[in-house]
Amino acid sequence: MSGIVIVRDVAIIILAVESIIIGLLLIVLIWQVRSLAKLLQTEVKPILHSVNETARTVKGTTAFLSDNVAGPLIRAASVAAGVNRAVRTFRQRSQPRG
Repeated sequence: MSGIVIVRDVAIIILAVESIIIGLLLIVLIWQVRSLAKLLQTEVKPILHSVNETARTVKGTTAFLSDNVAGPLIRAASVAAGVNRAVRTFRQRSQPRG
């Protein structure tokens, strides 16, 4: 046997072993991707649902506060500012000009 034949045979064996290792690693990778997909379905979906529910609650709370607290408070402040301005205007008119 010549040296080239031995090198060829060793190279073929190394490539075969490498192909087997790559195939096994590919199977492990596919299994890990499948596990990740299951994790996303079982863990992340409920979390997203909870976040969505919380956002709806916050939206309702802000609407309630806007309608029942901020709106009347703004109207009362507007009326008070208008009354204050009217009183100042009447005071200025009632003072004699010098």
